[in-house]
Amino acid sequence: MGPPTVPIIDAHTHINGLEASRLFAEVMDLYGVEAVWSMTAIDEVEAVRTALEGRFEPIAVPDFRNPDRRRAHGEDYLRRIEAYREQGARIVKFWAAPRIIEFGEEAGDPALLRLDAPIRREGMQLAVDLGMAIMVHVADPDTWFATRYSDRARFGDKRSHYEPLEAALSNFQVPFIAAHMGGWPEDLEFLDGLLERHQNLHLDTSATKWMIRELSRHEPADLLAFLRRHRGRLLFGSDIVTLDEHLRADPLDAENVMSAKASNEADAFDLYASRYWALRRLWESDHDGESPIADPDLALVDPDTFGPMDAPRLRGMSIPEEDLASLYREAAIGFSKLLPPAE
Repeated sequence: MGPPTVPIIDAHTHINGLEASRLFAEVMDLYGVEAVWSMTAIDEVEAVRTALEGRFEPIAVPDFRNPDRRRAHGEDYLRRIEAYREQGARIVKFWAAPRIIEFGEEAGDPALLRLDAPIRREGMQLAVDLGMAIMVHVADPDTWFATRYSDRARFGDKRSHYEPLEAALSNFQVPFIAAHMGGWPEDLEFLDGLLERHQNLHLDTSATKWMIRELSRHEPADLLAFLRRHRGRLLFGSDIVTLDEHLRADPLDAENVMSAKASNEADAFDLYASRYWALRRLWESDHDGESPIADPDLALVDPDTFGPMDAPRLRGMSIPEEDLASLYREAAIGFSKLLPPAE
């Protein structure tokens, strides 16, 4: 595709695995990605930093593998946040997708992991005390609320998931990033209101399949106007996940979800590169055609029309260079200046 208008800072990735990180570094070079902010496992931070030659900043995340949800997102996470800060992290992630209700149910309290719950407020206060920013994942695609979360008595409606977020934004006056276009790329008007009410809030544009599907449905003029109204508060993100499991098949685990995404180096390269190809096409070009990335959400909401390997329309927005410069790079630099040095 050639180099982007400016070198890209990807503010939302999940880079893990030494071998996968080295492969991902090649993808970064090819698509003009200068640096990534990444939710990397604490024990892999230094290895990934080395593999990416320092073009990397960690974001603190809990241990999602721990089945004790209360402990993993509570006292253990407090210790991890401090350990991440020592490793240069300046952002703490609090995952609050509707599935936190299921996590809470496992621990005997459906409200355990709400963003306004005591266990979350304690973690956010620690982030504030350490001078760190806060990243949140709130809500999920409209397609999921129409299907997976259709039990309103259990999951509520989509708007209800923003009430704890708005409380946190008001109570903790530090910079926030709401991932995945704030969790509602389908509704720019709602996001306008959210950003106007909370000047400490920023959004990232991560979750490639979701963004391609939903942002392509907006009129380019409307999306450009949104970018300009909130210039400097929208950061580029991809949500790329890398793992060494992508590089080899596991004959002992036919159900391995990660190996299903890629099971050799060539497929892993395509998996990572396809996200940057699609996102740059979305933002930079006038491309209008099928996305190269299968999107199972189409079949989730309309199984009679779509299969799990079908893909949505990818409609290029042809965003002007000065606006791309803000989205790709300047907004991330501006956000970084709000935070203390990494070291």
